Amino acid sequence: MHKIVGKAHLSPNVTRLDVKAPRIAQIRQPGQFVIVHKGEHAERIPLTIADADVAAGTIALVIQAVGKSTQELVALEPGECIAGIAGPLGKPTDMISSGRALCIGGGVGTAVVHPIAQGLHRQGVSVLSIIGGRSKEWVIFESELRRLGEVQVCTDDGSYGRHGFVTDAAKDALAQGNVNVVYAVGPVPMMRAVVNLTKPLGVHTIVSLNPIMVDGTGMCGGCRVAVGGETLFACVDGPEFDGHLVDFDMLMDRLTTYREFEKQALHSCESGACKIGLK
Repeated sequence: MHKIVGKAHLSPNVTRLDVKAPRIAQIRQPGQFVIVHKGEHAERIPLTIADADVAAGTIALVIQAVGKSTQELVALEPGECIAGIAGPLGKPTDMISSGRALCIGGGVGTAVVHPIAQGLHRQGVSVLSIIGGRSKEWVIFESELRRLGEVQVCTDDGSYGRHGFVTDAAKDALAQGNVNVVYAVGPVPMMRAVVNLTKPLGVHTIVSLNPIMVDGTGMCGGCRVAVGGETLFACVDGPEFDGHLVDFDMLMDRLTTYREFEKQALHSCESGACKIGLK
């Protein structure tokens, strides 16, 4: 059992849970994730390790509550426990050891960018983070990223930072010609737009993919993606890949496979049918 020791609401539907997991906190690396199992009959959910405190033996999980399982997870309070957390899983981020990196985070993807920026900063790499949200209240991890380098904030409505998308600011940053690598994490359309900017420039671009995942060990095959014409598994071959080689059309198609089932599950939960056995 993993006790929740801290909880914070980062944006209207994004919650941070700090959870006891000392072994994972000690060995995790940027880019890796865990599979979280709230309890009996609950779904297994893949979540990035957004931060860790080795001394406290805790890891930070950032959860966007969009469906039944994630809503149940963020309903937990400090003192309560998560039954199982398996990890760290996945391959660590391929880091550069010098130069300048551009880290682009859209929405909850900014939480995934954070440990990457941490790792780059430790390597002595100059980090520029461009992060965005619909409006000011949707921007997350700004203060944490400012400790690691320069940060530019974009909002769709112009309520905070630069008015526009993260890709607008990224285009300006790339035009300066001193970016050695780009790390982009966020909605699939955002990552594809970033790749469309960097590919003509020949700037290596790494994206973190979020296909449907069950076991996190490569056994179920649910998280298969097409990269460079080859079928790979996001859980064991990723979750980060060369963005210039990713088949984003296939990724988008697979992400919508179970959308109707997810809607039905959420509807049942909201009507009260899922309240039995939550504790």
